[in-house]
Amino acid sequence: MLETLLLTFSSTIRDVMPIIILLFFFQYIVLRKPIRNLKKVIIGFIYIVAGLALFLVGLEQALFPLGEVMAKQLTAQEFITNGLDKIPSWKDYYWVYIFAASIGFSTTIAEPSLIAVSIKAKEMSGGAIGTWGLRLAVAVGVAVSISLGAFRIVTGTPLHYYMMVGYIIVIFQTFFAPKWLVPLAYDSGGVTTSTVTVPLVTALGLGLASTVPGRSVLIDGFGLIALASLFPMITVMGYAQISEYLGKVKKKKVQLSQKKGD
Repeated sequence: MLETLLLTFSSTIRDVMPIIILLFFFQYIVLRKPIRNLKKVIIGFIYIVAGLALFLVGLEQALFPLGEVMAKQLTAQEFITNGLDKIPSWKDYYWVYIFAASIGFSTTIAEPSLIAVSIKAKEMSGGAIGTWGLRLAVAVGVAVSISLGAFRIVTGTPLHYYMMVGYIIVIFQTFFAPKWLVPLAYDSGGVTTSTVTVPLVTALGLGLASTVPGRSVLIDGFGLIALASLFPMITVMGYAQISEYLGKVKKKKVQLSQKKGD
């Protein structure tokens, strides 16, 4: 464990060093100004290196093995067929789809980057966008996408079919969704590919591809993150469109009640 920590720390320092060199180069050579609070900046970089290193070790020691173990247990022959001697079909993997949707929803709700984006969106929109409304819309999109991705791995269907249909829906929605929400919806797809969601989802995909008979880890194991980035755009724009429609209906009801009162 100590050797793993030291190797991870050294590799993290090597990975972060180009960023440090770039920042110091522009600050001292291009801008020709000293860095304010240099001591705090150095301490901050130490925290970054330590945090990244520990996070990477945690992925290797906990999240990746956990995702693979869960995938193997859920796709075990005796569990899928309930002990019956038969060849399982895609319908027999329903617990896999439920687990994938649960993982997608729970990891997205806990995603720090999504929390930050939703708070800023509420501030910038003057409360028009609810923090929890945005988070739930994105989480539902990720849940659907991961469950659909698990179905794709089980059935072995090509990824590009799902991607093409999904982006056609996104393009269609873009023309009808409120214009002020379209950029936020597009960004909501990106925030799902962050620190909490990616490791567990990747581990689940690789675990499924390695345990479902006839699947390739390289061809079928990856691609869940692409779906996880696509579907939140659909659900966020759908959430805005439904909210806008309900707002119009409510406004019409108020106007009709006012007319009846007059």
